[in-house]
Amino acid sequence: MKLTRRDFMAGAAAFAAIAPRQFATAATLPREVDVAIVGGGAAGIAAARKVVASGRSAMIIEAGAGIGGRCTTDSTSFNTPFDRGARWLYNNDTNPLIDLARTARIDLVQGPRGQRIRIGRRNARAGETEEFLALVVRVNRAMQDAIHTRGDLPAAQALPNDVGDWAGTLDFQLGAMQTGKNLGDLSAADLLTLQPREPLSYCRQGVGTLIARLADKIPVALSTPVTAIKWSARDAQIETGAGTLTARAVIVTASASVLNAGVIKFTPELPKRQSDALSKLTLGSFDHIALELPGNPLGLARDDSFIEKSSDRRTGLLLANIGATSLCQVDVAGSFGAELSAQGEAAMVDFAAEWLRNLFGGDIAKAVQRKSVTRWNNVPYVMGAMSAALPGGQPSRRILMEPLGSLFFAGEAIHETQWGSVNGAWASGERAAEAAIRKVSGAKAEGPVGSTKERAKTKKRSSQSAPSHASPASKSRDRGLSWPGSGF
Repeated sequence: MKLTRRDFMAGAAAFAAIAPRQFATAATLPREVDVAIVGGGAAGIAAARKVVASGRSAMIIEAGAGIGGRCTTDSTSFNTPFDRGARWLYNNDTNPLIDLARTARIDLVQGPRGQRIRIGRRNARAGETEEFLALVVRVNRAMQDAIHTRGDLPAAQALPNDVGDWAGTLDFQLGAMQTGKNLGDLSAADLLTLQPREPLSYCRQGVGTLIARLADKIPVALSTPVTAIKWSARDAQIETGAGTLTARAVIVTASASVLNAGVIKFTPELPKRQSDALSKLTLGSFDHIALELPGNPLGLARDDSFIEKSSDRRTGLLLANIGATSLCQVDVAGSFGAELSAQGEAAMVDFAAEWLRNLFGGDIAKAVQRKSVTRWNNVPYVMGAMSAALPGGQPSRRILMEPLGSLFFAGEAIHETQWGSVNGAWASGERAAEAAIRKVSGAKAEGPVGSTKERAKTKKRSSQSAPSHASPASKSRDRGLSWPGSGF
């Protein structure tokens, strides 16, 4: 679907109503700066902080009315913060955002340990859970074997032939729920590079609030869409409706879908190597349907999480009683999620109420008080949820780490093992900033943005026979199933 200029303007107006209020320093566009950063999401803010800390000047140029990008906390729709985009901080022991959150006076809460499976109106029995876990292990081994013998291919084509009536659950659990895409649209090689995402935390005040606070005192030009970038080995000119900014280096953190749509014109055009890489990193569909359900009509505990044994793609993920409140959230993703989102808010709320009634009983539709949905595919200057490589596209992430004169790319899509996550976007922004600082300082470039040690670890991890989705932590527990995380 192509978005017209009218679609962009209408979507921008709607998104502005729920955009996070910035803690950054609102600024007019200067004529010159050391490093310009296109996009004020997690990657852009991480990059700007790194540049400023080095003593160089930086300016974030943000198309929207507020900062945060896909990290957006809605503090008005409910009595509790509602993260409309990313909501989890993964890998608490290595994620730098954990310490930054504490410094920013953000309260961290342990996330759910996993999802339980609902089969009809009952919970899966222990034997059924173990059957599914064993199948997940076999599926990942099958993908490893298929890649070894046949090269990269659609993940769905690498599945064993005997998945039985778990096929729909596998497609949602390993595909749509983690990446926003069905297994048939995913690179098996890329899926297997995804790092385990445990343990995880959420921010009581919201991930969007955290990212906004981390932009404190960073100069940002808001509501300033970039229309063109003229780049060379020496510098770059960033053209906007508010004027043209000259920078010695420019870091582009716009989403892969925005770049693929040609919203920003590059002169000269990007080399075929980079443009082909971008074309293979498209954004999946992942949306939240938030329902206020006073009185706990589902009869569930705080932060209870469920998937279902589904026969088709018309399914979702439930996160109930978030933070001990009456807010419940149904996530829809993949091709079904995209189709549902295109039908609008009413259809999304109707689906969620019907789905919950089928799983837990009761008249859920009548129990709903306030409600709010996300429709990320229609948000201008985002156009989707998280990146997912098409079959054959796994090398694309590393290709986009390569500097192009004064031009650098960053974002969740530009991380080989933490793509689709806030920490991946943050790390990518910091690495791009380090490369840009070297360029501005006249230091010798080091090739792809990222350390040799980290790339060696990535290569070793990708070659191991135990894939991320089948880690030893993926055992049944009293609390449920342990997974590498659930998308946004």
